[in-house]
Amino acid sequence: MFAPWIERWSLAPDGEAITTRSSHLLPVRWRGLPAMLKIAQEAEEKFGGRLMQWWDGHGAARVYAEEGDAILLERAESRRSLFHMAMTGGDDAATRVICRTVAALHAPRPAPLPELVPLERWFEALEPAARAEGGLFEICAGAARALFADPYPPGVLHGDIHHGNILDFGERGWLAIDPKRLHGERGFDYANLFCNPELPIVTAPGRLARQLATVADEASLDPRRVLHWVLAYAGLSAAWFLQDGESAEHPLAMVEIAAAALNS
Repeated sequence: MFAPWIERWSLAPDGEAITTRSSHLLPVRWRGLPAMLKIAQEAEEKFGGRLMQWWDGHGAARVYAEEGDAILLERAESRRSLFHMAMTGGDDAATRVICRTVAALHAPRPAPLPELVPLERWFEALEPAARAEGGLFEICAGAARALFADPYPPGVLHGDIHHGNILDFGERGWLAIDPKRLHGERGFDYANLFCNPELPIVTAPGRLARQLATVADEASLDPRRVLHWVLAYAGLSAAWFLQDGESAEHPLAMVEIAAAALNS
């Protein structure tokens, strides 16, 4: 699988291969630099690679080469992680790092836009879940309806910002990987800071208020608007969990916290 690209791009394997649901990855060296050879198994991954090219290394990892299903990306070697930072007393600092990285991604570029998915289409699973489940799902769907009925100017979105998708690239700083190539209101890109199911502290008492203040300050966003995005995103995440036959307990717990904050 990797051999044709190793030969074509003169790569040297530099670690064990990694297989995910959507891609096959191999750490390599390219011209002496650490890189990641990624072969997409889903169309979404290929489109994400094109968005990485559009960012051109500003706020995101650089793309060294791309052809067909394969892409060669700049690879982080630092062991520092935002997840570890957040879990060891640096939650506010991690949030500020993420906000500043997102701001770099959202900065305008002169290049023509790549093919993007409208944010409304991304939310297609939420309304059926609200009709079927009601309750908290309907609260989330209502928040999404309100946001889309009164839209802010749209822009290019990463679509999957969380503590594991922003890595430390040393002198180049913290940079994003693995985008979903969405187009919509920039506030959406901050919602998963509050909902990330991989981060155990997201439902800790007082965390929402603290991180909401940090995001509002760093991104110059209306805190109540951010809360609406948190509700909408948490509901969508819960709907996806149900589609996969899994428990939606974690995102729905975040819905309850965000709804209480919005009504306080």
